Amino acid sequence: MKKRIAIDMDEVMADFIPKHLSLYNTEYNDDIQINDLHGCTLESLRPELEDKIKGYIKDPTFFRDLEVMKDSQQVIEELTHSYEVYITTAAMEYPTSFTAKYEWLKEHFPFLSDLNIVFCGNKSIIRADYLIDDNSRHFKTFDGHGILYTAPHNIHESDVVRVNNWKEVRSYFL
Repeated sequence: MKKRIAIDMDEVMADFIPKHLSLYNTEYNDDIQINDLHGCTLESLRPELEDKIKGYIKDPTFFRDLEVMKDSQQVIEELTHSYEVYITTAAMEYPTSFTAKYEWLKEHFPFLSDLNIVFCGNKSIIRADYLIDDNSRHFKTFDGHGILYTAPHNIHESDVVRVNNWKEVRSYFL
């Protein structure tokens, strides 16, 4: 029986931050760069605008045109030959994202079965051997092995298994 790998979507497969920063910087005539987010999020840099900043991702179309993380398509397809691969996105945090996320996955990862896409809230329900995620909070209740995918907000986290890109994911599993 193949082992299972659960993979988060945002900031692991889909490059979320550039679009989020662009919308914010345009609206507020600011110049926050990705490097400014090392160890934090946009909302924590501008807490007085938290509701407005989160509002961007409540737009039903926000997730539809995100860039694909470099090498993710090729590596995930390779993984499907040796592992059961599931996409597990905590979409319940932003339920308006379902359609856009699904369409994005079908466009960029057409080799994945619809049956291997899981829209959830709490990832503790996911039964897999591994979870690749940019948010280590999901590892606390996950029964398998958590693998932290490096993102600006988690750059200072330690005591975790970490991968910095999809080539490192390939090396870890294949």
